[in-house]
Amino acid sequence: MNASGLAPLGSYELLEQVGEGATSVVYRAMDRFGRTVAVKEPRREVAHDPTVRRRLRREARTMARVRSPYVAEAFDACLDGERPYLVTEYVAGVPLRDLVTMYGPLWEDALWGFAGRFAQGLAAVHGAGVLHRDLKPGNVMVVGGIPKIIDFGIAQETGAEQVTQPGVLTGTPGYVAPELIDGGLCSEASDVFSWAATVAFAATGRPPFGAGSLHGICFRVLRGAADLDGVPERLLPLLRQALVRDPAARPAASWLVDRLTERRPVSAA
Repeated sequence: MNASGLAPLGSYELLEQVGEGATSVVYRAMDRFGRTVAVKEPRREVAHDPTVRRRLRREARTMARVRSPYVAEAFDACLDGERPYLVTEYVAGVPLRDLVTMYGPLWEDALWGFAGRFAQGLAAVHGAGVLHRDLKPGNVMVVGGIPKIIDFGIAQETGAEQVTQPGVLTGTPGYVAPELIDGGLCSEASDVFSWAATVAFAATGRPPFGAGSLHGICFRVLRGAADLDGVPERLLPLLRQALVRDPAARPAASWLVDRLTERRPVSAA
């Protein structure tokens, strides 16, 4: 037991709790070499639930496939012990959601650079054969203006079987693609839609499909009624293309990277 009152987990010294979800807790920790890392551990009451362990194993497997300066890296995992856990890069930044809430929208070159690096991270995820499935302002950390995609808790390998349950929406309302609201399967195009909705939030400080009831948000997503007022003119064509109703008509993340690194306005197609 250390000064924080937390018992070690494997070879990791837990320093403080920095996050939590319905089934897991995240700690800032130190490894045996003195490096700061993040350790995700299922809550004790669900640690032996086969579904929780299966999700942690899938998260570890998908994160381990991705290499990008704009995606949090997986370092280690213990998936079969009494206390399973996943060790990842510790991102000492602020979620985009909190950054924009505290300081307002990103502007001009900062926004353009953010969108481009965010697209590079997503392209690396897709290039590794992974679907993130939950891109949103809370899952993008910002460190010195640089984005890092985090939380692969519901990510899947591209082509893996996806089981959908009637009435159950996978992802976050307002950032999830319309085909998923309709009960369809997630694809790279679905992640691209979420990328665009997240960039729109960064540009305006507002969820692009509004707030309020789940029904109302989903209705606006299905109608394609994104509020892009305030998005800089040079970024508008990209977001409009990435938010179209038909997933087959959305650009790939790699295409977005090419357009965003050209550093000039994109003509509407």
